[in-house]
Amino acid sequence: MRNALTASQSTVRQPRRKAWKLHHLPFYMMIIPGLLYFIVFKYIPMFGLLISFQRYDPFVGILQSPWVGLDNFQRFFTDADFPLLLKNTFLFAGLDILLFFPAPIVLALLLNEARIKFIRNTVQTIMYAPHFISWVVIVSLTMTLFASEGGAINQWLVSAGFGPIELFTKAEWLRPMWLLQNIWQGAGWGSILYLATMASIDPSLYEAAKVDGAGRLRQIWHITLPGIRYVVVVLFILRLGNFMDIGFEHIYLLQNPLNTHVSDVFDTYVYRTGILQRDYSYSAVVGMFKSLVGLALVLGANRLARKFGEEGVY
Repeated sequence: MRNALTASQSTVRQPRRKAWKLHHLPFYMMIIPGLLYFIVFKYIPMFGLLISFQRYDPFVGILQSPWVGLDNFQRFFTDADFPLLLKNTFLFAGLDILLFFPAPIVLALLLNEARIKFIRNTVQTIMYAPHFISWVVIVSLTMTLFASEGGAINQWLVSAGFGPIELFTKAEWLRPMWLLQNIWQGAGWGSILYLATMASIDPSLYEAAKVDGAGRLRQIWHITLPGIRYVVVVLFILRLGNFMDIGFEHIYLLQNPLNTHVSDVFDTYVYRTGILQRDYSYSAVVGMFKSLVGLALVLGANRLARKFGEEGVY
């Protein structure tokens, strides 16, 4: 009797297992394109990190290039330019984390508080548009407006009794200009995710807060910000992974002989050594160093976030 019951249960369970597999098959198929992307463009290229320990020759390939061990790393950390590159990169990255990262959050909070739909949609469209403008156009426009001779803004400043702003000839203007251009170009686009998260907050929470006498600022502090806290933490941790990536194109377009001592970062250094001088092994060492710093920051920030009760990224 028991054997018959066990056999009947197995016959019942087997179709259920097949049905479960067929039911979830479309979801597994949806994962395949993303999985292939990471395998082909993220994991397979990691094999190329071997050239960091070689004197890589593109004519003989990775497998036949001579092995030099840690010589490239020793050369990198003892290079006379390393302290300057590290200092400039950390200063730019610090400005990005402290001032640029909060900009989309502040913009999203302001847009979320706008009650007139037409004004809100208009401002959103205006703020999103710079994201689609290339850095070449943005830097060229800045150079045209702030040119020493013929620049519209500098001419207006001179006519108003002020002196011209020498953005490209005085090194102290480079970092503020870089930061403001980043905010102008990326704050609007970066606010989209925060706005979407704010839209998912239960409206009854705001109604209850109004009944309790809470004003706009208190509603933002006690409802809106806690409602988007998880997204802020996750995006902050992910941003730390690119802490050392300042952006080659932008900084390279702003760079000139007058501001090289404050604009030379690891990204521009890799271009000079890896592309212009064709020292691919040495440039791979720089890239590996940047990646390891980003990995350490992500692991540390995620562990700290979980320690304070947040979910983190894993």
